[in-house]
Amino acid sequence: MFLLRSVFWLTLAFLVIRPGADVGEAATNFSGEAMARGSQFVAAQIDAIECSEIQCLGGKAVAAAALRSTQLAGAPMHATPALNAVPMPRPRPDRAG
Repeated sequence: MFLLRSVFWLTLAFLVIRPGADVGEAATNFSGEAMARGSQFVAAQIDAIECSEIQCLGGKAVAAAALRSTQLAGAPMHATPALNAVPMPRPRPDRAG
């Protein structure tokens, strides 16, 4: 029985962590898909709420706006600052004591 369990877990570990598999990329894809499905589910639940008051409609609008995914910028719009060759803070001169 011990040998059978060991073979099972070793085979499972090999399938999960096989050579050439990029675990980081797979985790990123999986988390993105999970977030998308979760957002769709929450949006469907919010749409199912019947509202007749302005406060309820406002709450639904805020929740719908919060669920929208924002695109991340590829490059920053500002120029990167130049590297400063002088260490900050500057060292004290020897004559200062």
